[in-house]
Parts: sequence; C-alpha cells; structure tokens
Amino acid sequence: MHLTATHINYYFVCHRKLWLFANGINMEHTSDTVAEGKLIHETSYAQRAEKYTEIEIGGSKIDFYDAKNKVIHEVKKSDSIEDAHEWQVKYYIWLLKQNGIEGVTGIIEYPKLKHTSKVSLSDEDVSFLENIKQHIERMVENEVCTRRINSKICKKCSYYDFCYVGEI
Repeated sequence: MHLTATHINYYFVCHRKLWLFANGINMEHTSDTVAEGKLIHETSYAQRAEKYTEIEIGGSKIDFYDAKNKVIHEVKKSDSIEDAHEWQVKYYIWLLKQNGIEGVTGIIEYPKLKHTSKVSLSDEDVSFLENIKQHIERMVENEVCTRRINSKICKKCSYYDFCYVGEI
C-alpha cells in the first residue's frame, strides 16, 4: 500500500472513510463540501501561485510550499477536524524530511475563519506517525469495512450517502 497524507487525515477523521478510500471507493468527486474546499483553496490566496509552489511528493500534494523559508501552507475550509489537519501537515513535513529537506514547518490556514495554526514535527511525532502508518496498513488490509462512527461530522462527509443508505 502506498500511504499518502489523505490516509493520515482520514485516520483522524473516520476509520471507515479511510478504509473505503484506501480500498478504491472514492466519493469526493460528488461532494459539494469538497468542491467548496477546492474553491476556497483556489481563490483565497490567488497571489501565492506566483511565489509558492504546489508540490507533489510521495503521492501527496502540498497546497503551497515556500521553499525559501521552508514553510508548508495548507488551506482548509473549517477547523472542525483540526487534529486531522495538523497530522496531515506533520506527515508532509515528515515526507520532506525523508527526502533530505530539514527544518520545515507548516501553517494551516482557515481563510473563512481568519485563523492560522502553526505546525512543527517533533521526534515524538515521528514515532507516533510510524505507529499510525502501521495501524493504517493493518486496517486497510482487513477485508471487512470498519463500522460507521455516527458523529456530527458524518452529515458533511462525502461518504454520508454510502454509509447511511437505507437508514431512516
């Protein structure tokens, strides 16, 4: 299995979403919420395309990377799953470190909220990521889909219809 930052993000959001995504069931293309997030990404910092680069590394896409200052900029619509966003950025930092780029930090930006959050990667975070990666690999190799979490975030999830089909 080729692990990406999306896997890391979904691990913190919902294990069922992670399992479905990792097993080739993708629903993001039908989601208005995902479309809105892409629009926010594309329009909130339009001038950045001139200064910073969107890069792909290890199958993961980093929204904006400021190579001069070694800062990852990740743009998000809402902070409702901020922990997942933070670990996604920590994974990006880890990926860059694995490719010889040291001293990288990150900033998660919530333009609609006018809020930012700084992210760094500690040695403890690296150990935690290694454990998460192993857990994800075991989880997605399981032939049985993980159960629904029945959380308030489910209604905004692109997999909502899939998870709740036939439910009243």
